[in-house]
Amino acid sequence: MNPASSLRLFVFFIVTLGSAGFALAEQADRIAAGARLAHDVGKGNCLACHAMPTDANAVTSANIGPPLVTIGARFPDREQLRRQVSDAGLVNPDSVMPPFGKHRILTTEEIDLIIDYLYTL
Repeated sequence: MNPASSLRLFVFFIVTLGSAGFALAEQADRIAAGARLAHDVGKGNCLACHAMPTDANAVTSANIGPPLVTIGARFPDREQLRRQVSDAGLVNPDSVMPPFGKHRILTTEEIDLIIDYLYTL
């Protein structure tokens, strides 16, 4: 490999590595924002009904809804989880979960942030 090719390869590697680091930092920020919304009694307020046993900051004794663990296994399709959070009554007409999207309690972006967080539990 000639020096010019080596330099191009090195620059490509550094740029790619920097982009990946930025994407990871952005995802971490989204997860943190989702956690804040999920814990916020004025917004998501997930802790009012759900336990989150894998999150040490989510202290609650709630057991109205199922514990929010292994979300990826329970909802492998992100859109299915989005529908559940947006309006659980569409899936289960007897659900007591507020229709966060339908009633505009949460914006679509806020729901997506909470979903990013829930997939870490």
